[in-house]
Amino acid sequence: MLDYSYMDIYLPRDTSREVARQMLTEHAQHGSWEIDRLRLYPDGSRRVRLRRKVIRAVRTM
Repeated sequence: MLDYSYMDIYLPRDTSREVARQMLTEHAQHGSWEIDRLRLYPDGSRRVRLRRKVIRAVRTM
């Protein structure tokens, strides 16, 4: 069974699409995050939930 770690990001309505794209790209490239859910609200704000796999170390001895 896979375990995930989650991070929620709130982007206010005055955040441009380009800035939002750059921020999410940075998280994806340097933190191995992927978009789990994106919600666009009627006022133009966005709430993004990112996730990444949690790798558990297993003792071998």
